[in-house]
Amino acid sequence: MPSNGTAAAAAAAAAEEAKQPLLDYSSTAARSKYGDGRDDDGLDLSQRLWIESKKLWHIVGPSMFSRLATYSMFVITQAFAGHLGDHELAAVSIASNVVVGFNFGLLLGMASALETLCGQAFGAKQYHMLGIYMQRSWIVLFICCILLLPLYLFASPILKLLGQPSGIAELSGVISLWMIPLHFSFAFQFPLQRFLQSQLKMAAIAWVSLAALVVHAVVSWLFVYRLKLDVVGVAVTLNFSWWVLALGLFGYTVCGGCPLTWTGFSIEAFSGLWEFVKLSVASGVMLCMNINGWEMMIPLAFFAGTGVRVANELGAGNGKGAKFATTVSVMTSVVIGVAIGSGWQAYVAYINLGCYYLIGVPLGFLMGWIFDQGVMGIWAGMIFGGTAVQTLILAIITMRCDWEKEAEKATAHVNKWANRT
Repeated sequence: MPSNGTAAAAAAAAAEEAKQPLLDYSSTAARSKYGDGRDDDGLDLSQRLWIESKKLWHIVGPSMFSRLATYSMFVITQAFAGHLGDHELAAVSIASNVVVGFNFGLLLGMASALETLCGQAFGAKQYHMLGIYMQRSWIVLFICCILLLPLYLFASPILKLLGQPSGIAELSGVISLWMIPLHFSFAFQFPLQRFLQSQLKMAAIAWVSLAALVVHAVVSWLFVYRLKLDVVGVAVTLNFSWWVLALGLFGYTVCGGCPLTWTGFSIEAFSGLWEFVKLSVASGVMLCMNINGWEMMIPLAFFAGTGVRVANELGAGNGKGAKFATTVSVMTSVVIGVAIGSGWQAYVAYINLGCYYLIGVPLGFLMGWIFDQGVMGIWAGMIFGGTAVQTLILAIITMRCDWEKEAEKATAHVNKWANRT
């Protein structure tokens, strides 16, 4: 137990630390790793590309690993279900991909609002606002989880209505009921991940994700093979492992991992909720239009990293830095992360709806059925009609963007949200 003198000294040191910049820019290495909110006009293009690429990969690498690790939990679950039988595998796959998958995509997208708000607040050095934003996201996503509960409670009749065989639909409905705790874990885990990501604490996310993956593999073997819990055991393992992940990130946050950005629970989290809801819903619609499968984990990590970099630079008032970060990221990945970092979720949501449902789906139907190309035609229509047009529109918007103006808007936006508290 530390003495009073030691505690007082620690408190004084923490107070002094709070007065200092969160990142030390006194060295070239630190500036190249995190960015300093200033232009690098004194460097040649190759040096600037290398520095910005390192900043991006510092976020993308661990983010990519953590996303693959969490997605692997679903893969492991289906693998164990496959050992129980074809009927059980089909039921678990439908429950995971249809019922849980839809809610997963929507809640993941809604949590992406934090990539805009926390990223810009971090860049503007409004550190205390990051914790408040995360608590607002918890509130909004928890309420959304309650509103989405009927999809779990009535999964069987919904699946029968969609044409699934009665036996598989009934078993999928039972599994969906057991996955309700997993559903509520999303409301806490997704905001925690975005909160830490916006502070570049990617290593913590990666280590906790790895631990949760190992726990999931061990518990799956224990519940399915040793305790013989069958499909119920498969569902319970997902609940357990995802809550291990959520509680691990929460423990890191509140136990000293984020001394400047987490200052405890605050009543301020309940203010400004409507504006937060609108941005979260736009983010949810924007992301849930995309495929949330294994092949999307790496692109999702890239646009998450891009979102953090652009939001940090805009929050710091550095329009040129945001523009250059965008240039490098577009060379490496896709432009959706730029929209996240800039707070364009509503625009992208409309673009997604238009491209997928007005262009992609009709073209896929035309090629799949009218031209008799089958599944290949459906996917070709979605990719070349929906995704390609979406990417082209977003690329044009990004190239025509006035980044200095966006930096001014981001600064005003951060100040407005901070003043509301």
